[in-house]
Amino acid sequence: MPQGGAPLSGHYLFVAVPGIRDYMGYGGHGLLVFDMDHNHQFVKRIETKGFHPDSKPSNVKGIAVSVPLNSIYISTIETLQRIDLSTGKIIWEKNIDKGCDRMSISPDGKTMYLPSFENKIWNVVDCQTGNVLKQIPGFTRSHNTLYGLSGDHVYLDDIASPWLTIADTKTGTIAGKVGPFGNFIRPFTVNGKETRVFATVDGLLGFEAGDLKTGKKLATVLVEGWTTGPVRRHGDPSHGIGLTPDEKEIWLCDGFNMRLHVFSAVEPYQQLTTIPLQDMPGWITFSLDGKYAYPSSGEVIDVKTRKVLTTLKDEFNNSVGSEKLVEVDFNNGKAVAAGDQFGIGRVRSTNPR
Repeated sequence: MPQGGAPLSGHYLFVAVPGIRDYMGYGGHGLLVFDMDHNHQFVKRIETKGFHPDSKPSNVKGIAVSVPLNSIYISTIETLQRIDLSTGKIIWEKNIDKGCDRMSISPDGKTMYLPSFENKIWNVVDCQTGNVLKQIPGFTRSHNTLYGLSGDHVYLDDIASPWLTIADTKTGTIAGKVGPFGNFIRPFTVNGKETRVFATVDGLLGFEAGDLKTGKKLATVLVEGWTTGPVRRHGDPSHGIGLTPDEKEIWLCDGFNMRLHVFSAVEPYQQLTTIPLQDMPGWITFSLDGKYAYPSSGEVIDVKTRKVLTTLKDEFNNSVGSEKLVEVDFNNGKAVAAGDQFGIGRVRSTNPR
C-alpha cells in the first residue's frame, strides 16, 4: 500500500459516493480509493464537488475513466466533473443543461456519451474540455450508456422504452435498435464481440437476452426458487446485471431477496447458485481480471469460490456501498488501464455465442 502520499502503483478500486441515491450513510461524499492488491484496504478519500442547489451532496449517477487523459469522471444529477488521477485535483466541473446520468467513454478516451437526466437527449462530450459536441434527440427517459469495446457503437438505454438503441460513433447517429424486450429496459450488459445483450427489465426477477446484430430478443430467463415483492429502490426485483470478463457467467441482482444469482452465460442459461448479501444490490461489476465481483451492497466476492472476502469500509470504519465504482490500474502514479462501471464481457476472439 502507498505510504505518505506516494504515487499509486498497482490495482485500485475507485468508488464514488453518494452512489446510492443521495444517501450519505453509504460512505459519505467523495471519491474513495481501495487497494485491490491488499485486501481492498482503504487508501484515501478524494474531495469532489457535485452539489444540489441547496449545497447538499448530489446523487452520483455515473463514473468513467479516460486512461490517455489520466482522468476520472463523475456525473451527478446536475454536473459533470473531471478529476486528475495523479493529483486528485478537480480539473473542471460543468453544469450540463437537462442534467446528467450514467455515461460511457470511448476506448480511445476522447469521447463521452452522456445522457441527460432521464430526459429526451444524449450529449456527445469532448473528454478533454467537457464541451458538448452534439446532441442526439428522440428519447423519453435517457439513462444508462455503454460503449462497446470496439468503439464503433454505443448502447443507449431509455428506461421508458422496451427497445435498446444502438448509436454509430462515427456519425453520432442512431444505427439500430434491439427488442422489443418484455418491458422497459433497466441495467444491461454486452459481450466483447458485441453480438449479445443481457438486460434486466421492469418487473422481472430474471433477465432477457437479445441479438445485437439482428435486433431480435432471444430469451427470457427467470430466477427459479425465489419469490419476489416490493423493493426499497429502483422499483424492480432485478436491477443490475454483469457478465464475468471471460463471459462464462452472468451475475444478476435480486433486490427483494438481497442476493446475487449466478447463471451460465451459455444457453439455456442454467442457474448455478445464489449468494446472500448484506444489503439490497442495485448494481454489479467485476475486476478486469475477473477475480473479484463488486455488488453495490459493498461486498468483495471471490468469483471462483463465491465467498465474500471482505466488505468495503471507509476511514471511519463505516460501510461503503455504491452503484458507481470502477477499477483503475497505475504505474508510478499514472493510469495504465481501467475497468468499467458495467460488468461487460471482454472476449474479443471468435467464440460460439
